Amino acid sequence: MPEAVLSGRSGVVTIAGRPNSGKSTLLNHLVGEKVSIVTNKPQTTRNVIRGIVTRSEGQIVFLDTPGIHKPIHRMNDRMMKMVRNSLSDVDVLTLIVDCSVPFGGGDEYTLELLKSASLPTILLLNKIDKIEKQDLLPQIDRYSKLMEFQQVIPISARTGQNVESYVAAIFNLLPEGPPHYPEDQISDQMERNIAAEIIREKLIDQTRDELPYSAAVIIDKFEEGESLHRIFATVFVERDSQKAIVIGKAGSMLKRIGTAARRELESFFGVKIFLELHVKVSKDWRNDEARLRDFGFSE
Repeated sequence: MPEAVLSGRSGVVTIAGRPNSGKSTLLNHLVGEKVSIVTNKPQTTRNVIRGIVTRSEGQIVFLDTPGIHKPIHRMNDRMMKMVRNSLSDVDVLTLIVDCSVPFGGGDEYTLELLKSASLPTILLLNKIDKIEKQDLLPQIDRYSKLMEFQQVIPISARTGQNVESYVAAIFNLLPEGPPHYPEDQISDQMERNIAAEIIREKLIDQTRDELPYSAAVIIDKFEEGESLHRIFATVFVERDSQKAIVIGKAGSMLKRIGTAARRELESFFGVKIFLELHVKVSKDWRNDEARLRDFGFSE
């Protein structure tokens, strides 16, 4: 339990970057709990996820955003709108970069978008555990010439290396003020939303490259009990062939997804979980305005 924060520094920090740069891994490390799902597939994060860090110095509300990319569906348009919205009414911007991959056009696109926000910005060069130390200096030099940063910090979100230096840098930039949330709160997500995301994470993990972006998960019913939660969920895909993949031979794939999701849900909620999954087809839902609203993509 963190020390009570009656006064100190408080503010909102957007974490932005390209897909697979490590935003969600960083957020989970910062709050000390899994509040944002993590896979090795790009564009896993589809909504803005808030993670709350309360220390004796104050409180930071981090916004984990969808990966910055050029949209090809209405769903992607909504995701990028969320990113742009997260660049207003915040105190500090963080650009996180996967320093283990070469600089490219997507990085230029990201920098141009973030420069327009005119916010105090910290650059995190992530995944330093994957590169040689001498390879960092050219990257620091390149980015420093392209955009002004308050600080450049090499980190590993996976191992936690230098993450505390990042937190200290954030507190130095935040204004004085009361906390936004109670000191024991780590996210503003509803439990049913967390459950849906955990199921979607296991769906992505189990289907691998066969079902990268075409699935959505809706919680139909969430019944809480003292020792047992009963969760009923529907997986939506775009084609009959994808439905067959999710179900698998004699239901084998759906069973694997359900087992993996149930185990993590039990770990997260600390109670036994009864999980029932169904699969439905909603053709071309990523371009369907009504479905996008149903699936939580605000206009």
